[in-house]
This record gives sequence, structure tokens and C-alpha cells, in this order.
Amino acid sequence: MTVQPSRPTFGLDDFGLDDRMRLFGYVTAENRFAYLWLLRAFDSARSSYHVVLHTADVAAALAALHEANADCPDPAHVELPRLLDALVDWGVLDRGQDGSRATTLAEYRNRHSVYQFTEAGYRAHRAVEAVLSASMDDSTLSRLVFADLLADLNALASANEAGDAEEVYRKFNRLDRALADIAERAARFYHMLGDLGRTNDVRPEAFLAHKDALLAHLRDFHDELQRYTPRLRAAVHEVEATGLDRLIEAAAEADERLFHTPVQRLDDWRRRWAGLRSWLAPPGPEQLSEADRLSDATIAAIGDVLALLRRVTEARRGGVSRESQLRHLAAWFTHTGTQEAAHALFDVVFGLGAPRHVGVAHPDPEAIASRLSWWEAPAVELSRTLVATGRAPGQGRGRPARLDRVDDRRHRLRGDQLARERRLADAATALAAEGVDDHRLDGSQTQVLLRLLDIALAARVGGRAVVPLAAAAHGVRLTLTPTPGRFTTVRTAEGRLHLDGYALTVTAAQHTAVRRPELVSA
Repeated sequence: MTVQPSRPTFGLDDFGLDDRMRLFGYVTAENRFAYLWLLRAFDSARSSYHVVLHTADVAAALAALHEANADCPDPAHVELPRLLDALVDWGVLDRGQDGSRATTLAEYRNRHSVYQFTEAGYRAHRAVEAVLSASMDDSTLSRLVFADLLADLNALASANEAGDAEEVYRKFNRLDRALADIAERAARFYHMLGDLGRTNDVRPEAFLAHKDALLAHLRDFHDELQRYTPRLRAAVHEVEATGLDRLIEAAAEADERLFHTPVQRLDDWRRRWAGLRSWLAPPGPEQLSEADRLSDATIAAIGDVLALLRRVTEARRGGVSRESQLRHLAAWFTHTGTQEAAHALFDVVFGLGAPRHVGVAHPDPEAIASRLSWWEAPAVELSRTLVATGRAPGQGRGRPARLDRVDDRRHRLRGDQLARERRLADAATALAAEGVDDHRLDGSQTQVLLRLLDIALAARVGGRAVVPLAAAAHGVRLTLTPTPGRFTTVRTAEGRLHLDGYALTVTAAQHTAVRRPELVSA
């Protein structure tokens, strides 16, 4: 990377690259907030026309800021001389001596130090403040500026034709600032739209509440841009028809920048006109102007907003957004105990596994030269059954395999099933007798409760139910009554179960009898 040397400025701006970078050293220093408030004290005094401050004046200004802002440090608890010396070393402040404050001979010999902003230091501080106070409030596209651009171009043509150099300078400079403001606002606005589409923290309610205003803003700006683009192009040609060289010379003649040579001023204004022309009227008919690119970007932004609207509405219609699904999946991956469990979860979720390797010989091996590589040889057709299952088509068909009947294993499994059902029946009876509010459910009672909840909630149609839901099993009946604004909490052995908006009751079923399964011999 090569750094272009700065233009000669008669020795008044001899800051090197390293010196300019050191101006921002206080931003990353250990006491960066103390340095920031100290410079704010200088800036506050400067706004009151007090440029040169003594250490006592700095302490007074900092104390005034401390009274108005709780974040500002108390000057009694900071070492002002050390902070001021560091800012002087970085080049942000300039230190001088003031002997007029001395009241004794010793003070006169010591002389009091006074401080003020250096020009580069003041600009560095204002740049930091601009970054800290930046907001998205001004990230809008101004559609009213096009009428002002057209009026200024017409006035510029009249002033150039009349030979009024000062009016040419004023209108030309105003046009340059207006185009720079349009470009900066457009960059911020489209960057804001990009962040809106990429961020995961956008609230659907806020977006849906402002989507109409956002789309209307983009549509109005695009309509004004389309309406004024041909008129602005024609106005640029009218200005050039009055004499482009004459225009540049008039603007450079009225330019009051002292430390620019006449040649530099001419080159600068010629560059500005070239930028203005590229924005509004490029020289070639096939070249797109920056206004045309801005129009295309506006159309693309409208499409992006509509795509974001579609994603938000689809997420709200489904009840669970894609963002929520991914967050829960990430939590599952985080809480997996072993790496093998994480791999298993990955295979289940994404359906990915190890590749299947198959080998098939070509029907006519002699038709392919042995010197050809795999990349050059023709491909071999593979059967879908072979790729999916690893078996050739037709393989495995014929007589079915003999079915082995293991009676003792079947008897044991049947006994386990009946014992489990009997345990759940006992748990259901105890659950109906004791209720769910006053005691802690054991594992069997929790299993019965979850089974009943699964049956009851499956009967809902389209979101939250508005009528009571009921389910019966194991001789008990569970009833869910909608009660908006109420939480029902059930204590279980594994934790607490919360039901939002439902009242839960478990009673013995009147129309069914509890049938206790018994073990039977196979």
C-alpha cells in the first residue's frame, strides 16, 4: 500500500500519517471515557468562546458536566495533569504557558500551563463524537431535493451566461453539496435495509407496523427520481451549452481557498463537474448514470422489503418461525454431552450420512481406452435402487425368509407390557384421587398426565382452543378449561410443568371402569 503525499500547504499542515493516527489514541486507552469527557469539557468551553483553558478552568468545566451527566467522572477523582499531558503527547491538545496568572515570584518562575485544542485534534474529537451520536433517524431518501437540483442547474446556466462568477460559485458549490448528501443518504438507507433483512432481532410487530410507510417512501422516491431524471439531464446539457470552460474558470476564480493554487482550484472544480455529470448525464448513451443506478437500487430495495414481508407473514402463519427453530436446534447441539451424540443429532436433523460407494462394470470394457482418465471416460449408468439401497435391481426377490418365533421372548415382552399398563392404571387412580395441585407427581403419574395432555391438545383446531378440551384414559378424565391470563403449574419429579391460559382438572371417569390388566400365560 502506497500513501500519496499530501499537497503542499505552505508548511501549515505538516502532520504525517503516524501523527494523524495517533490523534485517536485516546479512544482505545485505558481511561478512554475520562479522556472523552475531558475533551467534551474543552468542546463545551469552546462553544462559549473560551478557547484557552487553565487546569482550574478545565476542572470547573468538567465539574459542570458531572452535575448534568452521571456518566461524567468527578474531577476530584481523576488526575487531570496526567490526562492532559497524555492528550498533549497524542497531539489532540496544545500546551502553552501563561505568566499573567502568577501572583508571586515563584509562581512566575514556574508559570502556569494553559491548554487548547489543536486543529487536527479538534477534528478528531468531532469525528469521534459523530460516530458516537450516529443514529438511523436521518437514513431516509429525500425526494424533494430533485426540484432544488433542477432550479440550481437552471440558475447556474443563467449565471454562467451572464458572467456572474460569484453566483456561479454559489450555485455550483450548492449542487456539489446536494449530490454528496443524496449519495450519503442513499448509502445509509440501503445499508439500513440490508441490516433489516439480515438481522435476527427484527420484531415482526414493528416491521408490520411500518412496512406500509417504508414501501410508500420507496415508491414516492422512485417516482420522483423517474420524473426528474430526464429534466435534470437536459438541464446539465443546457449548462454546458453556455460554456463549460467558462463555468470552471468562474467557479475557480470565486473560490476563496487560500492555500490552493489556481491550477489546483481549476482541477478541483473540473473534477466536481465530472462527478455531477456522471450522476445526472453521462457522456455515452449506453452508460448508466448514477441516478439510473439509484433507481435500480430502489426497485431492488422494494423487492427485498416484500421478500422480508413474506418471510415474516409465513412465520406468523405457521406459529413457529424459522429463527425459533434454528435457535432451539442450536441449543440442542450446545447441550449434547458427547461428540457422538452431536453427530447423531446432525444425521437425524439434516438427513446426511456417509456416502455409499458402488461399483459397476461398463457393458463393453473394450470400447473405452485404458489411457483415458476417469474425468475423460464416459460415465456409467447406475440404477436408483443400487444407489439408494446398495442392492442391484431384482436382488433379494424370491422366497421370503423363514420367520423365527421365540415364544419365551414374546411371553416376557407381553408380561412387561401388562406390568407397565397396570402401573399406569394405579398411577391414574392416585392422580384422580389426589389431584395435581397439592402434591408432587412421580414418574408414572407424570407419564399418565402427559399422555392425557397429548390426547386433549391434539383435538384443537387451528391454534388456541376456545372451548374446554377433554381426554380419558386409564379410567380417569382430564379437562382443560381456557382461562386467559392464568398460569397452571404442576410439580413433577423432573421439574415444573406450566400451562399458559388453561385450568387443569383430573377426575375419575364416570362412564368407564378401570380395567386392571392381568398376566396370562402364553
